[in-house]
Amino acid sequence: MASSKDYLQFILEQLSGLPDITYRMMMGEYMIYYQGKLAAYICDDRLLIKPLESVKRLLPDAPMEPPYEGAKDMVLVEDVDNSDFLKGLFEAMYDELPLPKPKKKKV
Repeated sequence: MASSKDYLQFILEQLSGLPDITYRMMMGEYMIYYQGKLAAYICDDRLLIKPLESVKRLLPDAPMEPPYEGAKDMVLVEDVDNSDFLKGLFEAMYDELPLPKPKKKKV
């Protein structure tokens, strides 16, 4: 089941105020980027983030679920209605997020 554009818009509104939040659609789901780094996935109208140390500290009892069949488990963010919490979560995990891989030049 693909994620709805309405759910994406809701999450983007919750994150409004953070600098440089962008997204990319891939196979009916969405990847959320924070200041150029991949920060979260929206899959089946669920917000999933990598199980980083900062995330585990802020969400110690959060369930782990795969974004799609065969994928590694990620942290399910259930409290998406709390905009301040979501923004704080993204800010807390920013330093732990990996830099994007450089794109290969086309020859």
